[in-house]
Amino acid sequence: MDSISIDQLHSYHAIDREVFSRLVLSCFRDPGESLLVMATWLWLEDKGYPKLMLNMTKLSNLLVNSLADEAALCLKSLESNTIPMLPNGGMPLTARVIGTNISVEMFHQNKFTAISGIKNFLNTTCARIFTDILQLILPCTSRSLVVPGFPHPLFGDVTIVPRSTDPYFPTGGIWGWTPSNNISEDDRTMFLTFSRGFPVTAEEVTELFTRMCGECVVRVQMQENVPSSEQPLFARMVLRSVTDVDRILNGRRIAKFRINGKHIWARKYERRE
Repeated sequence: MDSISIDQLHSYHAIDREVFSRLVLSCFRDPGESLLVMATWLWLEDKGYPKLMLNMTKLSNLLVNSLADEAALCLKSLESNTIPMLPNGGMPLTARVIGTNISVEMFHQNKFTAISGIKNFLNTTCARIFTDILQLILPCTSRSLVVPGFPHPLFGDVTIVPRSTDPYFPTGGIWGWTPSNNISEDDRTMFLTFSRGFPVTAEEVTELFTRMCGECVVRVQMQENVPSSEQPLFARMVLRSVTDVDRILNGRRIAKFRINGKHIWARKYERRE
């Protein structure tokens, strides 16, 4: 198995580590929220704002703290089904730092893409590069650090294992743990419901959403064990990308569609154990 040293990993993420240190050690921000804020910024950089964190290193702690407040506001708004009406889009300072318009509404329009991306950066990057900093401020067991606020209702749990005695870090292939490789099927699955008396087929579902988004449907799994005298009333639809989920919902919690005179309601799938 390929590996890199912890020092190499920290060197590669030196700017990210500097910003995180300022959040939790200089601004005294909550460490759990700060992990999510960093994951949000890393996701934004991955989406086309590569100098966001670098620009922050040139700012005062007061401004960095204000930027973190805006990111935290975005995170909070993602937990809501409504878009809050905020002055200047709720992120005027972030917009100045990245040099282009950005708003809380933009996060809502790409809600599930954002949630999936932030969750992945949290677990594939933040959980690995800030361990020694977190060890300075968090209670630690022999197995993992105890991070307040996790499991998070929206982003799930995070496992941060102390590595003070391990000088190397397995990668499974150099940089093979990048977030883009870690999108779960549930993240790109939708739950569909149908009207009783108007039977819908898997072929009709595929036709409808292919017309809308191109070749986006991986498979449609109709309700199982339905008596021959009845019709399926729901289905799960797996898409190629979580971005397709946002394109279909377009900022709504539930979207309504029509094909061949029959209605289909779509929402994001949530696994229920």
